[in-house]
Amino acid sequence: MVRPLFRKVLVAVNGSERSLNAAMYSVLLARELKCALRAVYVVDVATLKQLELSKFLISDEAEKYREILVKDGEKYLSYVERLAEEKTVALEAELRTGAVWTEIVASAEEFGADAILLGGRGGVGDAPGGGAFEKFSPVASEIASSARCNVLVVNEDVQKLFKLA
Repeated sequence: MVRPLFRKVLVAVNGSERSLNAAMYSVLLARELKCALRAVYVVDVATLKQLELSKFLISDEAEKYREILVKDGEKYLSYVERLAEEKTVALEAELRTGAVWTEIVASAEEFGADAILLGGRGGVGDAPGGGAFEKFSPVASEIASSARCNVLVVNEDVQKLFKLA
């Protein structure tokens, strides 16, 4: 027998509307395919450190921003937990610190994820002369090129479908 395509799925959450849309999609996917689900929010301390080293922020400011980002991460992960609970899907929520793309890829590897879901930045063909790949953020590009599993970009707005499911 062939193994299922998706046994474990990881969704990257950053608080943006698109990442929360991907979270909804991941909950529906996990429910439909009966796979394990992990949501990850990364506190981007790497960028804070760069801002501090470039003297754009002093260390006290960087620490305050880090605390705010931790609270934001907890809030967004709690929201995704409520989404999963609403659809009776088990969810593992994880708050990490570091460089976003490296932490997402590391979490996927530790979890044994078959796929990483990311919120998209527009549909295929939206960019003049090209597709959605031209709209990838540098972080999404690094995740896609570094991950050992599939990376799925969720462009479909699933809010209505989520409410109906």
